[in-house]
Amino acid sequence: MCAHRLSPASTFQVVVIADGQVTMGSMVLKPNARKTRRIGDSAIGAVAGATADAFTLFERLENKLEEHSGQLTRAAVELAKMWRMDKYLRRLDASLVVADRTQSLQITGNGDVVEPYDGILSIGSGSPFAQAAARALMDVPGLDAATVARRAMSIAADSCVYSNSSLRMLRVDAEGTIFETEPGPLADLSDVFGAAGIAHKEPEGAGSGPLL
Repeated sequence: MCAHRLSPASTFQVVVIADGQVTMGSMVLKPNARKTRRIGDSAIGAVAGATADAFTLFERLENKLEEHSGQLTRAAVELAKMWRMDKYLRRLDASLVVADRTQSLQITGNGDVVEPYDGILSIGSGSPFAQAAARALMDVPGLDAATVARRAMSIAADSCVYSNSSLRMLRVDAEGTIFETEPGPLADLSDVFGAAGIAHKEPEGAGSGPLL
């Protein structure tokens, strides 16, 4: 998923984060795959779908970025056109989210290039859980994009059997510098609310009572 917003220090921050699970049917093939990637010198991205198809698309996008002097929107539109019209490329089974220091985009094989209205994009099997969680956390004051994305992915990993908590994150700051981290899962909501300076209290009776 991708999230961008102002940090508590009023600096713009863009984050792309992904889990590491690769699944074939009911079997987990790999728990720590790398689904995030730098694209050229100024952009980052994440992928969902077939691995070989995804990296083919990343390479094409990197070429388009070079052709268009790092203009991400133009490169994404050109890739989407090629993806839809090319007899070979249109068979590729993958979705991409890409971002630079000013914007984030989702690219699909249907020719869509989507810019989020709220700063959040998500793809893959855990997408509905991560997106809903991130939108809720965006309303919590004091949380930066990295904390929102990390907690949202942790919730998705708890909810989706095709996702896990082996996370990799790429971050772009306001100057365009790219950072890579491997954040561990957040333990519970108290970590998130504590980062925002908000007291979090479990409901009375939580953890007790009859088991179903």
